[in-house]
Amino acid sequence: MKTKLFFAIMFLVIALSQSIVAQDVILNKDSITIKCKIKEIGLDEIKYTLPEYSADVTFAIDKDKVAKIIFENGKEMSFQKEMTNPENYADNKKNALKINFLSPLYGSTSFSYERSLKPSRSVEGTLGIIGLGVDNWDENPSGAFVKFGYKFIKDPDFYLRGMRYAHVLKGAYFKPELGLATFGRDTYEYIYPYQQTTQRETVVSGVMQIVMGKQWIVDNAFLIDFYFGLGYGFSSSDNTNYHYGFSIANSSVPISFSSGLKIGFLFK
Repeated sequence: MKTKLFFAIMFLVIALSQSIVAQDVILNKDSITIKCKIKEIGLDEIKYTLPEYSADVTFAIDKDKVAKIIFENGKEMSFQKEMTNPENYADNKKNALKINFLSPLYGSTSFSYERSLKPSRSVEGTLGIIGLGVDNWDENPSGAFVKFGYKFIKDPDFYLRGMRYAHVLKGAYFKPELGLATFGRDTYEYIYPYQQTTQRETVVSGVMQIVMGKQWIVDNAFLIDFYFGLGYGFSSSDNTNYHYGFSIANSSVPISFSSGLKIGFLFK
């Protein structure tokens, strides 16, 4: 009889200790841990009670401050800022195809493809066909240029609860960018008194730039992108500053710059 009573008491003690130890855990983004009992998970905040206070006293914490909840049964629930939560942009078209609207007037036609990686981040590549445009300088140019950049779309200066981007690709941005061009062109040499010779020159050039710009999205279907870039460049020729996808001052002052206006459409 005493043995049965002993085991019954031990069972009650173990069960009681487990009920005391078993708690929910809130892990804050600043590495603070709160052992508590979750009462409610709302749209904006999480309500809980603490064992050292009366069960009638309810505490609350902003969901944006919480990284994860570990429930007493071992299940976990993670949280993310509404601003950067991919679920808020599920209906956004995250791919864009663009054309540099003015480039054909200056001797080339360029196309760009942009893809959103996550809210506030995207990659963009550009292919330019040199010679597919107006030959303003009668150089008969032919060749191509490519550019690749990683875009950082600007966050708001301050956040309001529930705030998010109007579109995952919309907004002011800066973009580190690399560019490379290779093309041939005719050059002319005048010999006194009235003779002229024509030679074919091959030019190879490249740039490393920081591009600043702003992109507008219309009805999740159409876009306008205006940009300006500044950086460093090199060229195999000092006879030209214009390299179609960008311009370079000269070899002694290797400053490069670019600008443009792109229009395009979005797709899934």
